[in-house]
Amino acid sequence: MDMQVIVGPTGTTAEDVLAVARDNARVVVSQDALDAVAAARRTIDELAAKPDPVYGVSTGFGALAVRHISPDLRTQLQRNIVRSHAAGMGPRVEREVVRALMFLRLKTLASGHTGVRPLVVETMAALLNAGITPVVHEYGSLGCSGDLAPLSHCALTLMGEGEAEGPDGTVRPAAELLAEHGIEPVELREKEGLALLNGTDGMLGMLVMACADLARLITSADITAALSLEALLGSEKVLAPELHAIRPHPGQGASAANMLRVLAGSGLTGHHQDDAPRVQDAYSIRCAPQVAGAGRDTLAHARLVADRELASAVDNPVVLPDGRVESNGNFHGAPVAYVLDFLAIAAADLASIAERRTDRLLDKNRSHGLPAFLAGDPGVDSGLMIAQYTQAALVSEMKRLAVPASVDSIPSSAMQEDHVSMGWSAARKLRTALSALTRVIAVELVAATRAVELRTDRTPAPATAAVLAAVRAAGVQGPGEDRFLAPDLAAAEEFVRTGRLIAATEPITGPLN
Repeated sequence: MDMQVIVGPTGTTAEDVLAVARDNARVVVSQDALDAVAAARRTIDELAAKPDPVYGVSTGFGALAVRHISPDLRTQLQRNIVRSHAAGMGPRVEREVVRALMFLRLKTLASGHTGVRPLVVETMAALLNAGITPVVHEYGSLGCSGDLAPLSHCALTLMGEGEAEGPDGTVRPAAELLAEHGIEPVELREKEGLALLNGTDGMLGMLVMACADLARLITSADITAALSLEALLGSEKVLAPELHAIRPHPGQGASAANMLRVLAGSGLTGHHQDDAPRVQDAYSIRCAPQVAGAGRDTLAHARLVADRELASAVDNPVVLPDGRVESNGNFHGAPVAYVLDFLAIAAADLASIAERRTDRLLDKNRSHGLPAFLAGDPGVDSGLMIAQYTQAALVSEMKRLAVPASVDSIPSSAMQEDHVSMGWSAARKLRTALSALTRVIAVELVAATRAVELRTDRTPAPATAAVLAAVRAAGVQGPGEDRFLAPDLAAAEEFVRTGRLIAATEPITGPLN
């Protein structure tokens, strides 16, 4: 049975955003939402009939808000704001991002606070359900007054103009796609053009997806950290719950518990190559739960912000329940921009400590008996030497991407919009950072599994054995002489990205945090 998401007047959930953006769930607007939309529209129609200027209804926009627009020009006004603001440039934004953006704008339109007609809401839902995805470009949003250019390109499709991608993946004129699916283009009326553009929907959609992706990657990093600890004959005693209870950060305790479950039953931990006792492991091993745990707690805060935003109706002006139409600053993206930047910092640090563990596995002077670079015949073979170079390059880029976008601001609209959030930019660089983190974890996985296999004198943990079997079945080869390595790394990346690393582990460990 096809998935279905109901859009009501009171917001939505992260799960619904993911279902629509990534799984093509069908969108249904509830009757109570349509009733709320119709009631708000009556307020707008009443104001439009009066001689008094109302921002967005009978005036221009931004720095041009001082001009009163006569009734015969208002349809043109709404059409023109969409056309002029659809000024994005650069590469196309990913389909899932555009679908999330459209769905979240639909969520706000359905709140009954924007003043659009029910027809606008129903047509937006029809576009999503038809699999029509407007062409949206990388650059054009400053993250204030909403994601203006990205949303404008979506509104342009609603009007039957511009270009969009059809369900078959082909980019064609929007008018053709709408006609094929029996969707009538919308002729916008008072307030509607503005309502379609004025939201934090792009950055919020990317935040929701980033939260889901980072949660999976943190758990994956716990698993690879445990494998590295095991391969280095490290001590699992530092993972004891009583140690983490006296520094009660929830994320730290969760990561330590994950690692402990993965290592249960290992014959490798707590030894040295000559059976001398290990006093302390290096920070990258011993402090893995503290770093990953800090990322978990940062993620929890980001999810709190996302949930609040998902319950919000972001527009300017807004229609209030008592009939007032008021200007406001709720479109400012600072709350979302900050956490997008926080997550990029957490991701960079998680990648940094993973790279240090990989380097330790490859260094014969610090790996406690493993061959140099985990090579079959060091000197003749280079092993995983350059895989660590690739990992280091990724980590270095992630450190650059961790520089916050939200501390920047370039004034626009003739200084009317004189402080902006840059939240869209924060979201775009976070997506790049999470792709890099996936690859960093994949390299550690390749190195750690190879290192464990080279410890032929002792038996790994049952969870480790399950991961090893799954990784090899996925096309990542084990120890031996040098071979073309890029396909192995690509297979490991896909293994991590799709959640198969976690899926291979949990039948042994039970559900991980």
